[in-house]
Amino acid sequence: MIEVEGIVISETNYSETSKVLNIMTKEYGLIGIISKGCRNIKSPLRSVSTKLTYGKFIIYYKKDKLSTLKEVTIIKPFTNLKKDITKISYASYLLELSGQVLKQNNNETIFTLLIESLIKIDDGFDPLVILNILELKYLDYLGIMPIIDSCAVCGKKTNIVTLSSYKGGYLCNDCYKDEKIVSEKAIKLIRMFFYVDISKITKLEISDQVKNEINIFLNDYYDRYAGLYLKSKKFIRDLQKL
Repeated sequence: MIEVEGIVISETNYSETSKVLNIMTKEYGLIGIISKGCRNIKSPLRSVSTKLTYGKFIIYYKKDKLSTLKEVTIIKPFTNLKKDITKISYASYLLELSGQVLKQNNNETIFTLLIESLIKIDDGFDPLVILNILELKYLDYLGIMPIIDSCAVCGKKTNIVTLSSYKGGYLCNDCYKDEKIVSEKAIKLIRMFFYVDISKITKLEISDQVKNEINIFLNDYYDRYAGLYLKSKKFIRDLQKL
């Protein structure tokens, strides 16, 4: 029996009364656990056997097999996040994306980045901006990081005029052809997004135009290079059109 810090990233009904939970943990990566009887109304595991449960999980651990949940102590309930359908939608996408990234790069920093991002959304920060920051950082773990320190074509660090997913990042004035021009603010912010410590963010004031420019670039970049097809992402895109 072990105790692990983790968060439930997905849940599936199992038999008439139980669930199988996929938990992302800092120490053990992704763990599948069975929460026996948790669908019963009087079960003490009922409220903690749901997606977005973040806490200390005491489990009977079986490596490469289904472990069994004993009890959970909540670390942060994400109360504000769970009251807002839009925030829940963004959080669901972050959970699904993080699980896929962890499968390709089993680095414990991914867990930390996810938790820090969910905390910021729960604290009231713009979920789209937090999502884009995390998406950009994850590209590094996926091995497909765009070039945002110099021109992706010639390597020049000056006269950067736009972002191009097709060319792989920044484009300078000399290498620019007919790509759509983005604002200078978007060019500067996307670099800041990559280097910022999410846990230390205290203020986010970004115009809708700049947010849209960065989001379009990242959406297109993921579509071109990541090879990830997530149901929750389609729902997020539909939300953004409203």
